Amino acid sequence: MSTSRSFTDEERRTWAPLTAVLELLPSRIDAQLLRDAGLTHFDYATLSMLALADGRRMRMTALATGVNASLSRLSHAVSRLESRELVRRVATPDDARATTVELTPDGRRKVISATPEHVSTVRSLVFDALDDEQRRQLHEITVALLARLDPDQRMLASRMS
Repeated sequence: MSTSRSFTDEERRTWAPLTAVLELLPSRIDAQLLRDAGLTHFDYATLSMLALADGRRMRMTALATGVNASLSRLSHAVSRLESRELVRRVATPDDARATTVELTPDGRRKVISATPEHVSTVRSLVFDALDDEQRRQLHEITVALLARLDPDQRMLASRMS
């Protein structure tokens, strides 16, 4: 590993396209979801986590971990989704200090209807560009990077590999 203050040519050739992907991919995913479902990718991820949860409800802290967000960011998103009647906050029976978020029937319909085109877009932009070996390598690379970025495994994605 180089200790130089600048990138090696190989590092630069790798870093430049990676930063371009990090900039372009989120905006392309958001654009598709906004166009087709009126949701940001973060909104979609929030609704998806709730759709997969037992009883279609989760404590805010668990939901924040699941969508890789701070409680503050999640709270703002939940407020937006609540105003659209896609989720609702409910009392947490065993802890009065905690807040639980529940997916409404409209929220469930929204996430179900948004999923096929979202999956198609992700496949088109990411998975279809790679062969089987590259997909396996991408998994290994992202797991290795995530281990450095989230060593305490606070994010659900860190515990999924």
